[in-house]
Amino acid sequence: MLVALVMGFASGLPLLLTIGLLQAWMIEEKVDLSVIGIFALVGLPYTLKFIWAPLFDRFTLSFLGRRRGWLLVAQVALIFSIVGLGFSDPSKNLWIVAFAALLVTFFSASQDIVIDAYRREDLTDAELGLGSALYVNGYRVGMLLASGGGLVLADHIPFSMVYLVMAACMLPTVVTTLLAREPAVMTDTPKTLKDAVIGPLKEYFSRSGAVWVLAFILLYKIGDSMASFISTPFYLDIGFSKTEIGLVVKVFGLGALMAGTLI
Repeated sequence: MLVALVMGFASGLPLLLTIGLLQAWMIEEKVDLSVIGIFALVGLPYTLKFIWAPLFDRFTLSFLGRRRGWLLVAQVALIFSIVGLGFSDPSKNLWIVAFAALLVTFFSASQDIVIDAYRREDLTDAELGLGSALYVNGYRVGMLLASGGGLVLADHIPFSMVYLVMAACMLPTVVTTLLAREPAVMTDTPKTLKDAVIGPLKEYFSRSGAVWVLAFILLYKIGDSMASFISTPFYLDIGFSKTEIGLVVKVFGLGALMAGTLI
């Protein structure tokens, strides 16, 4: 169960490093707001990760097993990507910033794929409810650290150092991956890439209401996303400090969200 909590933290921390925190950095460097809006595209890997997800099912690395091997690779690559983003400079070359941010989202999305598979295979049906709750709360803590904590730190140290701190916060998740047990290999693992792609799609769309469920998944958060994506630049523009945004908007808002899940 502790593994589920830590893996939730590993998934949640990188998410806002390329949204609110990066936006605050670009605002500080006087980057045009329209350019900041275009940076939403670096989040596409989170939407498109289903394209390369079958590769993690079909192929197994030669170390740590079917799930932990890919998870370790994704986490190490993610840490280096966060460090690379910290060493970039929005005031000098936005293309390098965009590339580094895209690497962060790609490896973060890849990590999410493997964590979801690991969690489902490692937990029994009886443990899945509690394990999922711990995962979600770990996810929220990771988001809180990256958004609230990152913005507060940015009022005291350079943004480049903030990203190095966030990369260091990912190190315990690597240790957890190394120490965690590997789930038992399922007997119906795909033998070919076709089995990994076509089989699950056929099985899903054979279910009643599958298209409507998929449409709901794609659209239910669109309002929140459109309303909140550039909220950090808005708060900074009307005069709030990064510490105020981090403590009030991020901590209070996320705290209310977590409390709401328990009511």
